[in-house]
Amino acid sequence: MVLVYSENKNLTIEMLSKATEIAKEQKKKVTSAIIGKPDETLAKEYISYGADQVFIAETSLESFKAEEYADILVNIVKETGAETIFIGSNKNGKELSARLGGKLNAGCVVDSNNIYLKNNKLIAERVVYSGNAIAVEQFNSTPAIITVPSKAFDPLKKDDSRKGDITKKKIDSEKSASKIVKVQEMKTEGVNVEDAEIIVSCGRGFKNKDDIKMVQELADVLKGKTVGCSRPIAADLKWMSEDHWIGLSGHKVKPKLYIAAGISGQIQHIAGMRDSGIIVAINKDPEALIFKSADYGIVGDLYEVLPKFTNAVKEKMG
Repeated sequence: MVLVYSENKNLTIEMLSKATEIAKEQKKKVTSAIIGKPDETLAKEYISYGADQVFIAETSLESFKAEEYADILVNIVKETGAETIFIGSNKNGKELSARLGGKLNAGCVVDSNNIYLKNNKLIAERVVYSGNAIAVEQFNSTPAIITVPSKAFDPLKKDDSRKGDITKKKIDSEKSASKIVKVQEMKTEGVNVEDAEIIVSCGRGFKNKDDIKMVQELADVLKGKTVGCSRPIAADLKWMSEDHWIGLSGHKVKPKLYIAAGISGQIQHIAGMRDSGIIVAINKDPEALIFKSADYGIVGDLYEVLPKFTNAVKEKMG
């Protein structure tokens, strides 16, 4: 049995794609877990995206707590007999997977972007050393726990005709000693670069904060309207919020089109956008590292190139 869990619906749907592939090779089934209120609509949606069964753990918990959620997942693993466990690699998922691994005495690979079977052994690959190498890790025992980042796998095509079982069971864990004193929502600008199909990003090649409007203009013309940036723009200069920051320590993205203007291409940034469909780089330095990752490169001053690029797109798109 392959078990999939994340409180993030989109991430669960993406993981179901790989889970069904692994389960098919092992001639096993896929179970998606829901912790909290019995949402049958969500359960049916998971089935339409590949789950054979949805296990709903009804609990009185009002918010996420890693200690208690780990206890609940241990119960789900025992109930389903799961041998492979996929957990969404967001903030909650990383903490949850580590605790689950400790409770189950199981191996755990974090942030895997490639999972497959070789000689009947489960293999997980992950990027290490800031993108300079790939670690290939093999599980020699079960259960095996793997956390999967957003955009690692494309979801299956939705099939509303699929049938599956929905199991509900009330599961409560022992109350942990820790308490959530306050939950403060992070202030954002409403930017979701991780879901964008077109991103135009700016880097240290820009001389002034006001000049970033050139990037926004191009993004608007492309109907993408999503602007990203490299680390210096968000972390050092504070010209943009961290919502826009793309890179190893920022957001990892997978748009159909990624345009990098004035970005040198340090490995930390490349690690965040390397899986983009088409990458276009604009930089006045012909030796800039960004060109090694780009499908198309324009060598030139961004202050000259961007306005012409924007006008050319306007003409092409009418």
